[in-house]
Amino acid sequence: MSEDTTGSQADLEGYQGRLSDFVYEALKEQLARGAYSPGRKLPIRTVAETLGVGSTPAREAINRLVFEGALVMAGPKTVIVPHLDLADLYEVTQMRLALEGLAAEKGTANATDGTVQALLNIQKKINRSLEEKRYRDALHDNKEFHFTIYRLCGMPHLLATIEILWLRVGSSFHDLYPEFAEQRYGVHNHMVAIEGLADKDASAVRAAIENDIRDGYRSLKRAALSRPGAAATLAG
Repeated sequence: MSEDTTGSQADLEGYQGRLSDFVYEALKEQLARGAYSPGRKLPIRTVAETLGVGSTPAREAINRLVFEGALVMAGPKTVIVPHLDLADLYEVTQMRLALEGLAAEKGTANATDGTVQALLNIQKKINRSLEEKRYRDALHDNKEFHFTIYRLCGMPHLLATIEILWLRVGSSFHDLYPEFAEQRYGVHNHMVAIEGLADKDASAVRAAIENDIRDGYRSLKRAALSRPGAAATLAG
């Protein structure tokens, strides 16, 4: 998968809403799935051409994402995907632990054999991507894995809040690799979560998701500390 948006003019066919909303949703999903690495520039013209829209809706969508903190202005006409600093990473992680753990726990009772099989299929795709070092593809399917579990909770406001957190942290997931692929932290946690869902063990599913988040946080924190100018200390 390239870093460019995967939207196209075909996606636009039949769309009934505002074009800026279409662009916003497309960019938001790609950011959450890690399609863009931190520091990547997002020219308005490129976004517009990729999604088959004019520059005005592309600019409006990008400005909206800047306002929400998902993108940042690095100059008068330069928008980039930001790195999370240590403080933001810590805060987002604490919120993810609480909210994603809750969604996983509450959703366990609603898991079916079909859910378990769907997750196994997604995990096979992730494993193949990791083996072939296609890390963007692994990130794309990783979000699908997690939200297949979270959607089971049937709590739309909780899901919406988790989506916002992934919007903030999604690009930073690039810093997980290659370590996460080599150590297979995520693979182990995912398989434990699947086993917990099959057994209807809500505590086990929540623990697996929380461990996945904690393992990721440790890798992301090391990456953040290695960047020039990073703070030497962090609460927690």
